[in-house]
Amino acid sequence: MTDSLLDSLRAAVPDLRLKTDAGDLEHYGRDWTRRWTPNPLAIALPGSVEEVQAVMRWAAQRQVRVVPSGGRTGLSGGAVAADGELVMSLERMNKALAFDRVDRTLTVQAGMPLEAVHNAAREHGLEYPVDFAARGSCSIGGNIATNAGGIRVIRYGNTREWIAGLKVVTAQGELLDLNRALVKNSSGYDLRQLMIGSEGTLGIVVEATLRLADPPPPTNVMLLALTSFEGLMEVFAAFRERLRLEAFEFFTDIALRHVLAHGAVKPFDEVYPYYVVTEFAVGDQDSEAAAMAAFEACMEAGWVADGVISQSDAQAQQLWRLREGITESLAPYVPYKNDVSVRISQMPAFLEQTQALLGQAYPHFEVVWFGHIGDGNLHINVLKPEQMAQADFVRDCEQVTKLLAQALKAHGGSISAEHGIGLVKKPYLDSTRGPAEIALMRGIRKALDPQGLLNPGKLFDP
Repeated sequence: MTDSLLDSLRAAVPDLRLKTDAGDLEHYGRDWTRRWTPNPLAIALPGSVEEVQAVMRWAAQRQVRVVPSGGRTGLSGGAVAADGELVMSLERMNKALAFDRVDRTLTVQAGMPLEAVHNAAREHGLEYPVDFAARGSCSIGGNIATNAGGIRVIRYGNTREWIAGLKVVTAQGELLDLNRALVKNSSGYDLRQLMIGSEGTLGIVVEATLRLADPPPPTNVMLLALTSFEGLMEVFAAFRERLRLEAFEFFTDIALRHVLAHGAVKPFDEVYPYYVVTEFAVGDQDSEAAAMAAFEACMEAGWVADGVISQSDAQAQQLWRLREGITESLAPYVPYKNDVSVRISQMPAFLEQTQALLGQAYPHFEVVWFGHIGDGNLHINVLKPEQMAQADFVRDCEQVTKLLAQALKAHGGSISAEHGIGLVKKPYLDSTRGPAEIALMRGIRKALDPQGLLNPGKLFDP
């Protein structure tokens, strides 16, 4: 049956590149979660929008389910193909197509890596400002599918704010041209925004027209050591009042210990429970004086115990490594990851409650916290004890997530801040969305994909 299906696909799309080797099936059939055994039908690598359309028309005719695939750097199982689906990888569609100097937009194919988008924008003296540590491997299509945020949301917002237009292939193979990069467009529903964050369940993004920004001003980076999370929020308020913040990231002493073991340079002689990496605009004596005034005020108030400010680009990169190197340093532990958000004002209460809750219920787990203070996003990494079986670890961590979901519901938060629901968070969607919302979401999905072909099993069950 598999051979017959693939023969019919080759006949329907003669120039389509297909991969069926076991190594390719494993590589393209999973994302960073590593919790499901990949089992895709095959890997389709279209080279054009027309080929994507042709594959979806074939899939609709043959009732073949399709998993859209970008850089597969997600942490929620959103790109997993474990049940005989066809993986549609857009990695060959990775070019910049057009730049408009007047509109200040860049049109790119969906498989273009984020770092390549950054470079293409800078060639024209402008900036695509959404950024995060996986910039070299994630794709712009995947960023759009999850409405990715990253380290500069405090200044620039999420991906959603920078999408001027989209081209999307539907489950039936139709091509939608959404918004056409218009600044003002009040002609009905904005389907572009509906597609952003839909995790490939409503359509396959094939092209995006991105808004660009002026290059950022000169910046400095400061690392702060703090004695309490409550003090951290006070520091955030003090720096935000005095400076133009580009980023404001926190991590714990446990996170720092892992990064230092991975080769980073120790910043202070003493160990403190919390740390902040903040980047802020400078360029004149007034802004530099304002930064020092903010630091001194926080020291006098007792919120900050120590600090260091970058004196060069190399030192700034060294300080940023303490934050951006956390995920890489934890990778050998195959951590169970949670990506949650609450209102910024709720962060101290939520963190205090969940730290106590997890410490009491799971004292044998090492938990690594870090996140984006400016947008209320916390990353919670649970590390598996060396002697514990993987299946037992995942089972216990799912209980952890249930507790988190309950706490998030009480604080009005979200079980997924920027990695989507996928397979991992599906049981906890109702902690974030009400029954009426979920029913409407199901209806929208059914209207756009009546056969249930696109990314099946993700977000919620049929």
